[in-house]
This record gives sequence, C-alpha cells and structure tokens, in this order.
Amino acid sequence: MNTSNSLANIRVVLVETSHPGNLGAVARAMKVMGLTNLALVNPKCEIDDEARARASGAADVLENAAIHTSLDAALADVVLAAACTARRRDLPHPAYTPRQAAPKLLGIAATQPVALVFGSETFGLSNEQLMKCRWLLNIPSNPDYSSLNLGSAVQVLAYELRSSLDDAVLALPEFELAPHESEQALLVELEKTLIELGFLNPDNPKRLMPRLRRFFAKAGLEKDEVAIWRGVLSAVQASLKLRRSG
Repeated sequence: MNTSNSLANIRVVLVETSHPGNLGAVARAMKVMGLTNLALVNPKCEIDDEARARASGAADVLENAAIHTSLDAALADVVLAAACTARRRDLPHPAYTPRQAAPKLLGIAATQPVALVFGSETFGLSNEQLMKCRWLLNIPSNPDYSSLNLGSAVQVLAYELRSSLDDAVLALPEFELAPHESEQALLVELEKTLIELGFLNPDNPKRLMPRLRRFFAKAGLEKDEVAIWRGVLSAVQASLKLRRSG
C-alpha cells in the first residue's frame, strides 16, 4: 500500500472551531502522525500566534489549511466522510470505533480522498451536518464523562490510522467510488422524484429519506452506479412528464 498516498488523501475537517489553541493542537496531532491535509469550515477564530504556538512545529499544517464557507464545499471531492461524534441512536448512519474504521479508511485513501469531520467545541455537529457524512466514528470513553478535547479527538483518530498502516494488506476498492457532491446531488434528485411520484409526502416525510441515506451509505456508491441511478430517475421523470401531457 502507498503510505504517502493514504495519509495525503485523509482530510481532517474542522467545522466552526472557536478557539485558536485548538487549531494549533489539531495541527500538532496531525503532523506527528503524518497527516497534513486540514480544512476549516467557517472558523470562528483566526490562525494567530496562540494557534501557531500550540502547533509547536506544525504551523505549516495551519498555514496550508483550506478554508471553506460550507461543509459541502469541504467535502465536495471526497468519496467517504466520517463524522466524529457521540453515537446517536436516532441517526441512520453505520457507526464504528476509530480502530474498526481505520483499515477501511486507509484502504480507500490509497486511491481516493476521504474526510474525518469534527464539530465545534461547544455544539459538535448538527443533525444536518451529520447527515452529510456516511459514517459515524465514536471514540470509546467513560460514559459518565465522555467530553473529549478537540485536539485529543483528532489525536486518537490520527493514531489509529497511523497504527493501521503496518497491519495486514488492505482490500482496496475495485471501482472508483462516487465523490460526495455527486452522491448528495443524487439524493436531492431522488427526493424530488419520490415527491413527484406521490411516494413521499413532503408535509409528512417520516424517516424515508434518512433510511434511504443509510441504504446508500452502507452500499458505498461507485461513480458508475450514481450515473445509473441518475439515468433511472431521469427516465421516471420523463415518464411522469409524458403522462401529465397526455
């Protein structure tokens, strides 16, 4: 496995980070394990002297960080986004510990980009943001005190990834997986089509779309499969249009 490719293709995404010290701590946690790809979504603080001091030799990770105005933009080209959060039973995502997820993440990252998503220090990730990710990553902790500092959480994930590099040969994806933006566009089009069919009531949607999101998340859609599904939806929409005009 190409170690440099796997690590370079792992993107750490921080959403609305509010403390510069945490930016520095994350950069240090990343670099010591060989990760350098950092993305910031609507940061609430600057990369200042405190951030650089906490980075302690990893200021280059901070200076090269990509800054985005939305989570979708930060995830646009990734094929799998995994959200680090406390396990939520009301969400449909597959959930893993970092140790369980690391080999698969590295296997995919050998050829295509993946993302690890972390929420703000105060609020974490919203349900809407979590729904943009395919997996949940839950760090095992004391159930009576599960609060984990942002830098520490990133360090745990980075350590598990690094530790898995020397494990057994990983199974790589046989086909090219679909990037985040095309998968999200498919889900939007699917919802629209189901409403037009009368199968989905937008005023009382229940949990249909979250269940469908879980279905596609477990499947891990390939690029060609997304194209097939878009073709199916186009055919359905054309049939509906013809029926209405007739």
